Amino acid sequence: MSAKIYNEFGYINISENLIANIAGLSATECYGVVGMASKKSTDGIVQLLKGENLSKGVKVTQKEGKVSIDLFVIIEFGVKISVVAENIIEKVKYNVEKQTGLKIEKINVIVESVRV
Repeated sequence: MSAKIYNEFGYINISENLIANIAGLSATECYGVVGMASKKSTDGIVQLLKGENLSKGVKVTQKEGKVSIDLFVIIEFGVKISVVAENIIEKVKYNVEKQTGLKIEKINVIVESVRV
């Protein structure tokens, strides 16, 4: 499913994959983030995602024009997790809203692992 923005000239379709890419890149730019984790870690093994696979660590859902983002991250050992998570939320919210024009309802940061 994609997000739609309507105006007097027509509509703009923004794919959830694009939103996930913006969110993933924004999250990895934050201090203390090692990388994105695969959201399919049901077997207990967390996989570090690099480069073009960043969107696999992001889940985007849209209901009634409001976007929710779940970020699965791996944090650096020795940093305060709550501060890093707050920075991730602020940066992702700012970048997604600025670049797409969509309103973000909520952003959930799921810390999958801590790495040295």
